[in-house]
Amino acid sequence: MASHEDKMAAIFMRERAGISRYLSGRTGSPEDGEDLAQEAWIRFSRSKAIMLAAPVPYLRRLVKNLAIDHSRSASQRRLHSREVNELLNVADSQPGPEDIAISRDRLSNLAKIMEELPARRRAILYAARIEGQPHQQIALTHGVSKRTIELEIRAAIEYCSARLHETDDTEE
Repeated sequence: MASHEDKMAAIFMRERAGISRYLSGRTGSPEDGEDLAQEAWIRFSRSKAIMLAAPVPYLRRLVKNLAIDHSRSASQRRLHSREVNELLNVADSQPGPEDIAISRDRLSNLAKIMEELPARRRAILYAARIEGQPHQQIALTHGVSKRTIELEIRAAIEYCSARLHETDDTEE
């Protein structure tokens, strides 16, 4: 006749694969799932479940409760000092005061350079790049072809870019 422990082990082994899959899915980690499956075996083997008419539903409920407890403890667990330091040492993506000052100077410089453009070219560049107007609409406003608008924008950008590089080179 099989012993109490043998009967418990046989029941658990029949359910083992399903238990591991369930726990791994609930914890999001095969390692945590295996740890909880081991805990389930320990608790099940110590219980008097074999005396129950239906030990398998008892085992499944025990496993479900372990998963719930694990989920609760994982959401409430305290961070280790190493984890806190990692969170605090995240690089700040915001520009610093020096970067802001440089950007403002470049923007001011660009505005001055744009003033050097012929009036129509400046208006076309402003309409396209600042206001975001479609090229066809700008062409209608200025009474020229869409191709002319594209050429004017390209010429304006090339001029502004070259002048910005000149001023950057003289500042260094």
